[in-house]
Amino acid sequence: MLKLKEPIVKLDLPFEEALFKFANFNLNTLPDPLDEETEKATPFVKWVGGKRSIMSDLVSRLPKEFNNYYEPFVGGGALFFEISSKLKKSFLSDINLDLVLSYNVVKKDPLKLIEALKIHELKHSEEYYYKIRSRQELKDPIEIASRFLYLNKTCYNGLYRVNKKGEFNVPMGKYKNPNISQEKNIWACYEALKNTKIEYKEFDSIKPSLGDLVYFDPPYHPTNETSFTNYTKLDFTEKDQARLRDFCDFLNKNGVYFMLSNSDTNFIKDLYKNYNIQFVSAPRFVNCKPGQRNSVNEVLITNY
Repeated sequence: MLKLKEPIVKLDLPFEEALFKFANFNLNTLPDPLDEETEKATPFVKWVGGKRSIMSDLVSRLPKEFNNYYEPFVGGGALFFEISSKLKKSFLSDINLDLVLSYNVVKKDPLKLIEALKIHELKHSEEYYYKIRSRQELKDPIEIASRFLYLNKTCYNGLYRVNKKGEFNVPMGKYKNPNISQEKNIWACYEALKNTKIEYKEFDSIKPSLGDLVYFDPPYHPTNETSFTNYTKLDFTEKDQARLRDFCDFLNKNGVYFMLSNSDTNFIKDLYKNYNIQFVSAPRFVNCKPGQRNSVNEVLITNY
C-alpha cells in the first residue's frame, strides 16, 4: 500500500499506429537530463479548470493509503505531478489524442521536443501562430506535440477548444513573454512520468483493482448556458455525467477509492447523493469578461 511521502526517434507511421507503438521504446537510449538539479514537475500544459489553485484541498482529502493511481481525464495533470514522487505506479489517460501523444513525447523524447519548441519560440508572431494553427494533419509525434504545446502556451487564456471537425480554433492570446520551450519543466515532467502508463482511452475503460485510487476531473456540468465542454470534438453531456456516476458505482462495489471534482449544480449533487460531497472554492480565470472571473464553488466527491 502507498503511504504518501515520498529513444530519440522519428516515426514514419500512421498517426494512431505511431501512438501505440510509441509505448514500446527503450527509455535507456535517452540522453541524461541536464546536469542541474531537476526542479519539481508542474503541468506542462495550461488547462481550463486546472487544479493547482485548490491543490491543498485535493491532497488533504486523499486516502491515507492506496495502491496504484489512475487519472482518466488527465488534462494538465496537476494532482498527478504534485504527488508523483510518492506514487508506486500510475496510469494516466484521456480521449484528447493530441494531449495523450504530447504526454508520451514528454516521457519518451523530451530533448527533441524541447528543440522543436525552441524553434517555435524563435519564430513566434501573430502570422506564425495562425500558420501553425492551420496545420491540422501532421503525422510526426514530435511535430504534433510541439505544435500542441506551442499553441497551448500562446493561445487566448490557454483555452483548448475545437470545432465539430476536431480542429483547434482558439485565437492568439496577447502575452509578452510566453514560456514556450519550458526546458527545465519538461525535463522534470520526463522524470515524473518514467513509471507512468499513458493511454488514449475512455474513462470507463480503465481497470483499477482493489485498493487503487482513481481521481476524476471530467468536463464540468454547465452552470449556465455559456459554459462549454467541447475539449474534444465530442461534447460531454448529462448522459455522459450519468455514465461516469455509474462507473463510480462499479468502482465502489469493487473496493476502489475514487475522488471526483465537478461543478456545484443540483444535477451533480443529486447524481452523487449516496457519496460524500464536500465543497471547495476555486478561482476561474477564463471568462471573457474580467469582472466575472470570480471564485466559484466546486464539489469534491469521495467514496471514503
